[in-house]
Amino acid sequence: MNTILSPTADPKPCLRDIAFDLPGRFPIARWAPIPVRLIVGFGFMEHGFAKLFKGPDAFAAILHGLTVPAPHFTAWVTILTELLGGLAVILGAFVSLVSLPMAALLLVAIFTVHLPYGFSSIKLMAVTATGAQFGPPGYECDLLYLACLVALVLSGPGPLAIDGLLRKARKTGHS
Repeated sequence: MNTILSPTADPKPCLRDIAFDLPGRFPIARWAPIPVRLIVGFGFMEHGFAKLFKGPDAFAAILHGLTVPAPHFTAWVTILTELLGGLAVILGAFVSLVSLPMAALLLVAIFTVHLPYGFSSIKLMAVTATGAQFGPPGYECDLLYLACLVALVLSGPGPLAIDGLLRKARKTGHS
């Protein structure tokens, strides 16, 4: 009996095994990508719907002010990337593929909008009778979304993902 609870056991290998083999020791860890997919996908879709409901022309005007080339075309590409990419991430479909344009949007947002405002996304300026007043957001949230996309690409979308179903179908189709 060489467990961490044994008085004669060396705790270092046991702790190392626990630290470096979480999915093997805790099968529930394989489900970790699901909340990441849901949050990232919902976040992207929410931003896409906000742009769509305010009107693509309003977003195109913002892009024009930022001197983005072809602002109307870019507005529609951005909206569709956020909506369709977000839905694909939620469903776990083509995650590696859709992560590329989604990451590109985040990088553009960092370098064209958020970088001058620093890292922090929450800048409490004052609290008044009407509520909290915040300054412009930094690039923190963009980096968090990027990190989540990288994690999903590296770890895979997890269970209950269309990518997994497609992988199984390919294996059974070629066997």
